[in-house]
Amino acid sequence: MTRVAAVDCGTNSIRLLVADVDPATGELTDLDRRMTVVRLGQGVDRTGRLAPEALERTFAACREYAAVIEEHGAKRVRFVATSASRDAENRDEFVRGVVEILGVEPVVITGDQEAAYSFTGATKELSGHLATPYLVVDIGGGSTEFVVGDGEVRAARSVDVGCVRMTERHLVRDGEVTDPPTEEQIAAIRDDVEAALDLAEETVPLREARTLVGLAGSVTTISAIAQDLPAYDSTRIHHSRVTRERVREITDRLLHSTHAERAAIPSMHPGRVDVIAAGALILLSIMDRTGAEEVLVSEHDILDGIARHAALDEDAG
Repeated sequence: MTRVAAVDCGTNSIRLLVADVDPATGELTDLDRRMTVVRLGQGVDRTGRLAPEALERTFAACREYAAVIEEHGAKRVRFVATSASRDAENRDEFVRGVVEILGVEPVVITGDQEAAYSFTGATKELSGHLATPYLVVDIGGGSTEFVVGDGEVRAARSVDVGCVRMTERHLVRDGEVTDPPTEEQIAAIRDDVEAALDLAEETVPLREARTLVGLAGSVTTISAIAQDLPAYDSTRIHHSRVTRERVREITDRLLHSTHAERAAIPSMHPGRVDVIAAGALILLSIMDRTGAEEVLVSEHDILDGIARHAALDEDAG
């Protein structure tokens, strides 16, 4: 077994997984898995830069994670940064801060690399159990990754629609998120998502997949809402299934609710309250486009893929 620490820093959240990995089989044993909403991508779609306060929130989480990594004695550390840091002019500030705190340089991966990691993390344990090919959809804060494959990736594409990007682009007026959104704002998100799906379909045969696997916070939160969970429970969310009609009902509810109403949902993380409606609309649009009657929800995703890669990579950490 190789003890590794994997960090996934996205547009909305930063997550840590410390795990023992069997390099021969890729099997993971979790030791610590946690998530902090830092909103690193705050304003990036508009300004092209990482905001100072967003950087400080992210660095604070990195300091917490550094202590956890040291406590568990992880021998290899791999830090992967995704959409927000790809888009930012001042990403060197981000890189310097992470190196100072964690001692490793963030690997700013491409959208295609992000898609491949997500696919590996989500499907490793599904082999032989579900109809293939899989379509793995990772709805992030700044981008969404689409990957079709069987045991291996056949096609992948990353497009610039995510729950934070769509919220900031279409639902913010005078610095505040509209509650609830207007029909005009909802239509604008739909138009962006449909254009992104057109782009994805140039590369990825979305409609050929027989099992839709959904990843990341928007999807897992929708599962929690669908199950009426009294609190977020990853064991009940992992490998749950949500029908398209249930996703439609939840999306409609979220789009027509106020901030206070969304915040009152027991399983809702406070950091997702203002972006969950856009995330739900992205998922529903994907299901409508592909014809998927249900989505299989996975708690295992890019983070697990990063951990497996770290275990096999002599250069990690």
